Amino acid sequence: MPTRRPRRRAAPGRPPVARTRDYRRRNRRIWERTSDAYDLRHRAALERSAGRAWGLWRIPESRLGLLGPVRGRRVLELGCGAARWSRGLAALGARPVGIDLARAQLAKARRLVGAGVPRVALARGSAESLPFRAGVFDLVLSDWGALTFADPDRAIPEVARVLVPGGRLVFATSSPFRFVAFDRARDREGRTLRRPYFGRGTVVFGGLTEFTRTYGEWVALFRRHGLAVEGLVETTPPAGPPSSYLAREDEAWARRWPAECLWSLRREPQARSSARTAPRSARTSSR
Repeated sequence: MPTRRPRRRAAPGRPPVARTRDYRRRNRRIWERTSDAYDLRHRAALERSAGRAWGLWRIPESRLGLLGPVRGRRVLELGCGAARWSRGLAALGARPVGIDLARAQLAKARRLVGAGVPRVALARGSAESLPFRAGVFDLVLSDWGALTFADPDRAIPEVARVLVPGGRLVFATSSPFRFVAFDRARDREGRTLRRPYFGRGTVVFGGLTEFTRTYGEWVALFRRHGLAVEGLVETTPPAGPPSSYLAREDEAWARRWPAECLWSLRREPQARSSARTAPRSARTSSR
């Protein structure tokens, strides 16, 4: 999840792949460098509800009910970090695999998995080119993980490819309203729309490249790859501890305008994604 403000923004218009070809390397390096500090700052929040909580305010899955039954389900956590979601779902009887691009994140996940829940597999890789065969997961989830930092035009087809027919995708990411209302002078969201809603493909927060889409663009992308929208939750700050990810002023802003989106989708039974469908194997590690 982002913890700092944008330093620069892409020029108007969706940047072509050639202009953003280094974002994976930059993002990976930042996560490698900041992994320990990130975990130290947010550990308490991330471990609430046994790791099974969503978004900027760690709203428990037990309250939102986005995933449905997980016992016996094959689950893929995209951008797993320390794999807290995977560990929490394994405790409920799921069969999770966590994947991340950063070695430091996976090293932390292996330590935590080794110290506790078994039956959690880990893999290193990109959401834009998943190292798994087609149709092997019942559920894919990403909590401000890879579907925030990977190109959706590449990652969403991959998710559709590895889901079984009827399988589900649930993910949390930023609302586009955060970007159009960002006040650079004050370094936070403001009450005025300052940037175009349309045609902004990427944003840089603290050096990390995030990908943005309008709501209409998200829906069109989902439909193109056979993913039907079942729900969209636009969270607001609940009563309780403040978010460790936002300043107090930003939480006040989020009580009036959406800061994050939680999408819930299902792969249609007869859908065919345009992503490649050649069988692939995954090299994973289990503890």
